[in-house]
This record gives sequence, C-alpha cells and structure tokens, in this order.
Amino acid sequence: MVHFTPNSIKMGIHFLLATTILAFAFSLASASDPSPLQDFCVAVKDSKSAVFVNGKVCNDPKLATANDFFYSGLNIPRNTSNAVGSTVTPVNVAQIPGLNTLGISLVRIDFAPKGLNPPHMHPRATEILLVLEGTLYVGFVNSNPENRLFTKTLYPGDVFVFPVGLIHFQFNVGKNKAVAFAGLSSQNPGVITIANAVFGSNPKISADVLTKAFQVDKNVVDYLRGQFWWDNN
Repeated sequence: MVHFTPNSIKMGIHFLLATTILAFAFSLASASDPSPLQDFCVAVKDSKSAVFVNGKVCNDPKLATANDFFYSGLNIPRNTSNAVGSTVTPVNVAQIPGLNTLGISLVRIDFAPKGLNPPHMHPRATEILLVLEGTLYVGFVNSNPENRLFTKTLYPGDVFVFPVGLIHFQFNVGKNKAVAFAGLSSQNPGVITIANAVFGSNPKISADVLTKAFQVDKNVVDYLRGQFWWDNN
C-alpha cells in the first residue's frame, strides 16, 4: 500500500498545475497565426520572387542611420479645410523605416470646429488617443450581435482606447479647433473609412447588394454613391 505525505501531495498538485498551464500556453501559441501586417499576401510558385518581411524589404543593419528612426514636424498644425473638417497625419513605417517589425505607430489628428474623424476601423491595430487641445466626443461600437456603443466626451489630458478592428470615430464638439495624438499597436495599422469603402469603392458595389443591406430604395444608394467621400488621411 502506497502512503502519500502532505508534502508529496502538495508537490504533485504543483506539478500538475504547472503542466496544465504549460500545455494551455502551448495550445494558444500553436493555434493561431501571427497578426497580419499587410492587407493580403498572394502566394507565388516562383521561389525567386521577392520576399517581404512585414510588408517591407529589410535593409542591412550596418547601413542604418539615426534618420531611419526619425520624423520631424508633428508639432505643425494641419489644414482642416475639407469636407469632414479633420486631417490625420500618420507616422508609421512609411514615414519612419525603422518602425519595420516593431509593431507601433503614431498619428496626429487636427479638427476644425465641428470637425469629424468619420467612423472607421483599423484592421491591424488597437488605438490609444490622447487629447491635447479642445473637446472631443468619441466612441466605438462592439461586434454583433450586441452592437453596443461606448462613448465619452474628452478634454485635454484625457485618454481613450479603441480596440482593434472595431468601428470608431472622433467629433470636435467644441467651438475651437482640437488636436489629438494617437498611438497604434501596428507599424502599418491600415484604415477603412466605412462610408468611403461602402459607397465609394472602385469598382462600385452592386446597387442590389446595398439596397438590401441598408433596406433603402435604389435612389438613396445612387445619391450616396454620387457624393465625394473625402479621405482625411
């Protein structure tokens, strides 16, 4: 007959718990792909075709300079005289080559009075927004079937987070201009502005699809597709 002491039982429980945690961690690591940093990657059969790393070709590290990690001028106000009254100035891997593979980027958003950063989403990034100047009404909507709206009015020094892939917006409810900075958890977060994508796509989405999707007459769809959908990025 085998006798178990309290210490042996305790050690057995710890071992079982550690084994379970390791197995769970391994299953998480092996069950999902890394987050994509490009809109798509078309497979090719030719092995001599170019291979990209996170959407960019990596330079020889020995040839890197400080300028590869530098951007200047984000303190300069941008022109907001456009249809939506806002301008987004991105600082991602396109502006700072050294951001490649680092998984972060930054934007400055300038708002005219009553200016709007229209409902949009970032397919590859969570966004954290900091208000420097003005008053912004911001919000995001979570996924189906709840479609719950989370909103907040922000003042200078306030911070708000928009989870990855969710539709969100910022609206200047003040009488003066507003300025905000936002960090994003991708070197190339991407942006899909909802109205632009749905009604301004090229080629156009079938009117039959849009009339049924939005439960409106075709003349409403034709009107919306006839608008100029301003890209503020």
